[in-house]
Amino acid sequence: MPYKAAMPTTYAVIMAGGSGTRFWPVSRSASPKQLTRIIGETTMIQATVARLQPLIPAERVLIITTAQLAVETRRQLPMLKPEQVIAEPVGRDTAACVALAGLIVERLSPGATMIMLPADQIIQPADSFQAALAAGVAVAQHGRLVTYGIVPRFPATGYGYLQLGEAHPAEGGIRVSRVARFVEKPDLERATQYLAAGNFRWNSGIFTWRTDVVLRELGVHCGWLTEALKPVAAAYGTPRFDAVLAEVYLPLKKVSIDYALMEHAKDVAAVEGDFAWDDVGSWDALPAHLPADASGTISRGETVAVGCSDCLLVSEPGAPLVAAANCHGLTIVATKDAVLVVPRGEGQAVKGIVDELGKRGRKELL
Repeated sequence: MPYKAAMPTTYAVIMAGGSGTRFWPVSRSASPKQLTRIIGETTMIQATVARLQPLIPAERVLIITTAQLAVETRRQLPMLKPEQVIAEPVGRDTAACVALAGLIVERLSPGATMIMLPADQIIQPADSFQAALAAGVAVAQHGRLVTYGIVPRFPATGYGYLQLGEAHPAEGGIRVSRVARFVEKPDLERATQYLAAGNFRWNSGIFTWRTDVVLRELGVHCGWLTEALKPVAAAYGTPRFDAVLAEVYLPLKKVSIDYALMEHAKDVAAVEGDFAWDDVGSWDALPAHLPADASGTISRGETVAVGCSDCLLVSEPGAPLVAAANCHGLTIVATKDAVLVVPRGEGQAVKGIVDELGKRGRKELL
């Protein structure tokens, strides 16, 4: 059942940029991961919006995406008004995204609480996720910056980590701790140490804070950013908005919210997420979420597998039949204009293919 506890006015801001490299050839620059159907019957951004409701109704959801993706994002989310989809003229990383969202939400509802989350994560079940968000909102009301930590299942080297400090009072039975420090993506040896230590959590990249608090903290640690973006917030909802946004955004330097703020702030709390979480970073993540046959092979679309084991076979609509015989540990993905073959476990190498296609000038495939 969805979480139904009363909450203060809360907005959700979904970060939905992305270049579409890790899930090539299905994802492309014009249709990156969040706008494609990777798992399930809806696209990832549609699933993200649905997962928030009714905790956060559609009228209090904002999307921050790129100018290239705004039209398709609006098409996929017809329940949102056009102005709820904000198109960055260029990507300037997550600190600019947070500052822009904070200023806009503060203008819409001064002192509101704001949840920031990526558009391209798999989170289940929705009610546990909503309960954690509600706990985060309650903690944020005390003036803390809140993030969400995921109990690590294995020594992941592709995620950042949170080192937990002393415990705060629980919220609704959900564990809350002080964040002692943020840790960059570790090597395998260090990740194994974090797993054994027991007081490290994966950094989910999801945040909650009161807008007045996060804007105050941004003003302390990177005031240049909030000062630069104030004219943009003032123009929100007017015909001048896109022009002002472009004028202000283009000169901004890229900086992540972790580096700009979270690593320096003194009062950061971590709510422990009691839900299954995966940021689905490559094709290698799919076997954990899709059913396999007795040999461990997963098939989607028009495929034939004979004598295969531990393979992922995908034929997208409009693509030819994918037929594999006596293949073991391969990912094979076909679209109407490209076929990917890569060993299972080496999905991060797909970015190298995209880079090589760029060098060859094959823009029609990107």
